[in-house]
Amino acid sequence: MTSSPYILILFYSRHGSIAEMAKHIARGVNKVTGVEAKIRQVPNVSSNTESTEPALPDEGAPYCTLEELSGCAGLAMGSPSYFGSMAAPLKHFIDQTSTLWMTGQLIDKPACGFTSASTMHGGQEQCLHSMMTPLIHHGMIWLGLPYKNKELISTTSGGTPYGASHLASSTQENTLTAEEKKLCEAQGERIALMALKLT
Repeated sequence: MTSSPYILILFYSRHGSIAEMAKHIARGVNKVTGVEAKIRQVPNVSSNTESTEPALPDEGAPYCTLEELSGCAGLAMGSPSYFGSMAAPLKHFIDQTSTLWMTGQLIDKPACGFTSASTMHGGQEQCLHSMMTPLIHHGMIWLGLPYKNKELISTTSGGTPYGASHLASSTQENTLTAEEKKLCEAQGERIALMALKLT
């Protein structure tokens, strides 16, 4: 029995916003028949060389494996914006994917990104670019959000044509607006549809 192709929703979330966005992207993926959403997170990293993370997270989605990344039909990658760049734990995971790059495991698969920041100009778009760069090196096809999604025009919070975003009024604020939820779901649905076309 052959399993359905899946969109890997891979993220790092510090205060919960990105984890919440991942759920809405999964809802969008699951609107498409013939493809499934698989939500995974990456472990934290520490400047303390003696510190290790448990094999299983205390809460939330399981940690991602390189096998799950190589087997995906498409990738939605999420991170909070840290000074206009993806968070170190996600970058650390991506830095371990050289074997997938050398063997071309991700070539011609669709990819997209999602992010959150606590200020309007907190680097959301640049963070999405920082996630886009290594995935383009992998040969993936980057999907943004087209303006047929009217929420891109009406939003006063998150939302960019480069990918879904969330504006958190504080680091503890992870409630998405209606527009942000719709854009996350639109992004999930779009990558699922594209993955089916390409597989």
